[in-house]
Amino acid sequence: MCGIVGYIGGREAVPVIVDGLRRLEYRGYDSAGVAVFSDANCLEVRRAPGKLCNLEETIRGNPLSGSYGIGHTRWATHGRPTEENAHPHRDCKGEIVVVHNGIVENYLALRKQLAAEGHAFKTETDTEVIAHLVERYLPGSSLEDAVRKALKDISGVFAISVIASSDPQKIVAARSGPPVVIGLGQNEFFVASDVPAILSHTRDMFFLNDGDVAVLTPAGVTLTDFDGKIVRRQVSRILWDPVMAEKGGYKHFMLKE
Repeated sequence: MCGIVGYIGGREAVPVIVDGLRRLEYRGYDSAGVAVFSDANCLEVRRAPGKLCNLEETIRGNPLSGSYGIGHTRWATHGRPTEENAHPHRDCKGEIVVVHNGIVENYLALRKQLAAEGHAFKTETDTEVIAHLVERYLPGSSLEDAVRKALKDISGVFAISVIASSDPQKIVAARSGPPVVIGLGQNEFFVASDVPAILSHTRDMFFLNDGDVAVLTPAGVTLTDFDGKIVRRQVSRILWDPVMAEKGGYKHFMLKE
């Protein structure tokens, strides 16, 4: 299983994201990456094959700084476990970044269609198709509207988080299948694949339902369905301690898996 972590707020995003990814290591992975909207007002991405420590070494050698971003640990399905195929993935111009847990079943047909429109692909993954679909719909639209339109073209299951330099100070997350949890902090907000990733930062959370799209900004979180209709979800106060949360109530990770 892949792991997703996103953060937007007043802190440096990278340490929060990497810590969250570390707490999702039990899910298994073969590469990792992170993207932030940097202090230079552009999207910067760092990726590495293998363990999370390899990504951390890459970041130490080429630091990045910003107050919001997304990260991912990947278990290869489409495409080899290489740095090139590691998430996050970008559109043609590098102005849209996507992380994804799931499978795009019709990615070959979409890839062929997008290539015919002039989109250039750089990886072997199904996820890259999502970035190019968002790119297709983003001109003249908000990021969340472009994501909603893109998701209607996809067959399969997915949990995604998306950021774009043209619509800054915003993370868009969506679910159709794999779990997505939203964390509510004090003037900071989180998105993750599972509770343990963000429990050390907030205990107030809610899970997206299938068909939900969440928009995280420094001011709060708004929630709609894929058609843009406002929906509401019950916020829960999570009382587990972080270690037990990582085990999901089981004695051992093996039992949880």
